[in-house]
Amino acid sequence: SPSSLRRCVEPLRFIITFITKDCVMGSVAMHDTVSRRTVMKSIGAAGAVGLAGCSTDGGSSGNTISMGILMGVTGGLSEVGPAIRDAAELAVKQVRDADNGFSVDTQFENTETKPSRGVSGAEALVNGGYPMICGGLASSVTLQVAENVAIPNQTVMCSPSATSPDVSSLEDNDFVYRTPPTDKLQGSLLAQIAAERLEKESAAILFLNNAYGNGLSNGFTKTFEEEYGGEVLNQVSYSAGRSSYTSQLQNTLDGDPETLVIIGYPESGNKIFRNFYENFDRADMDILVPDGLRADDLPGNVGHDMTNVRGTNPSSAGPGIEYFKSAYQDEYDSAPGPFNQQSFDAAAVLMLARAAAGEDDGTAIRDQMRAVTDSGGEAVGPENLGEGVSLAADGNEINYQGVSGPVEFDDNGDLASAVYNYFRYTENGTENIEQVEV
Repeated sequence: SPSSLRRCVEPLRFIITFITKDCVMGSVAMHDTVSRRTVMKSIGAAGAVGLAGCSTDGGSSGNTISMGILMGVTGGLSEVGPAIRDAAELAVKQVRDADNGFSVDTQFENTETKPSRGVSGAEALVNGGYPMICGGLASSVTLQVAENVAIPNQTVMCSPSATSPDVSSLEDNDFVYRTPPTDKLQGSLLAQIAAERLEKESAAILFLNNAYGNGLSNGFTKTFEEEYGGEVLNQVSYSAGRSSYTSQLQNTLDGDPETLVIIGYPESGNKIFRNFYENFDRADMDILVPDGLRADDLPGNVGHDMTNVRGTNPSSAGPGIEYFKSAYQDEYDSAPGPFNQQSFDAAAVLMLARAAAGEDDGTAIRDQMRAVTDSGGEAVGPENLGEGVSLAADGNEINYQGVSGPVEFDDNGDLASAVYNYFRYTENGTENIEQVEV
């Protein structure tokens, strides 16, 4: 392949140039001997590394893939963030354990689900020489990292869970991608469920005041009112970390809406639902939530069965899903949760693009992100990801088939299509009702 040939030729070209120059110059003065010997040692080392790429394994020997992992495992996403990180690490393990001559160098930075920490963590990764980042998680973090670090430094980002529509409109020079569908799709789907399945004509929204909450709230309102003729009585924002949300709930429920939409993360969701069940005689009210509030331990934390709550989250409908579930269970002794499949996919696509690029260079990796995911070529999934890295490095056309579903990026780096779970809460957790394609 061109990348393999380049690795072979470059060290030889350097050696030939040096020898030619030495011959032309003739004898070398004694005081130059040490430096020349030092250079020759360096040439030998460079030649050994470069020529390793000319072995019979197709140019993969000795290659190191460098990938930063930037995720919030504390703060607002503390209940789901660690498992999302584990899923990305599982993809790394698949490549490391394969007999393909590749090693994977990773560095993890915890954003604490805060934009400022995300920026400082991303800066540490860029300064550490990492040309690509798997992350961030929260949309607010991802947007700040993209604008302040990744785009200016030509570093590729692929988020497994940033769903805000604002990500689509970034002036990113094609450096920002994501494996979950956008909130524009999810907001419309929640509105469709409220109007068609629950047959509601009025709604109210309590949403976290960040990019994720604003995007979903606006998306729901636009579709519910313009496409279904419904009325959103109230849109009330809240901030994370409050001791009580009773007053915000009271303002949201003013006017007696038929359904309530609550948008946020488990950290605040625990308190919001506890306040709702304790202070309002509305336990039978239909409530809708998005992916950020799907957490099986939520009913236990709230102290209520939450059977009046339904929601949506990106589905896992890819051909490798069963293999992924089994591998995740074996590795972590637990079942995968929300955005775990998208996290595996994000890490896998980045590593495949890096292998196809042939070098740790952000621009080169960016230019391969669609090439390794578009239809056509040899199918690669979680079960043969290690082999897929070798195939990509050797210049073969491949088609990564995601655990979470089709991974094909549009012009904005978003998924071209998506499948969602429509789920409900039970007394002890959640269960899927059906899958809906949008």
